[in-house]
Amino acid sequence: LMVETTQVATGRTSVPPDHSGVVVPPPLIYVVFFLGGVGLDRTGFLPSLPFAAARGLGAVFVLSCVVLVAWSFKRFWAVGTSVIPVRPTTAIVVQGPYRFTRNPMYLGLLLLYLGVAGWFGFVGPLVLAPVLVWVISAFVIAREERYLARKFRAEYQRYQAQVRRWL
Repeated sequence: LMVETTQVATGRTSVPPDHSGVVVPPPLIYVVFFLGGVGLDRTGFLPSLPFAAARGLGAVFVLSCVVLVAWSFKRFWAVGTSVIPVRPTTAIVVQGPYRFTRNPMYLGLLLLYLGVAGWFGFVGPLVLAPVLVWVISAFVIAREERYLARKFRAEYQRYQAQVRRWL
């Protein structure tokens, strides 16, 4: 299903691409923020985390990431749609973790980000985490949601009304 738009003034017809238009791969955004946070840690101005607690919580977050992302991938593969944002989406996934969050893969990446920061005792990435969430929401998820609303219309809008973006 593609939506065709027409530009009356020029007489040209343009068809929106059949993908979300996400420009930068989302995992790369997480890595850039993480490295920026590590850079903040290297300045020496930030306190350190209590090692044992941070390492334990970090391990729990990383393990949670693995479970959540694997479960999410399995659901995407079950309906035959791509997990890659620059490929066409062929179905809206509403089972598994998608019953609780519309973006379990991005939530999983956030858990990995927080878990690795905790495991190594980095505070800088934790300081940058709210900005990271805003960037992912504004520049990745918002694009994906516009694409899905355009492609699946009422079906996606019903899903949006029932399930939160993050949690």
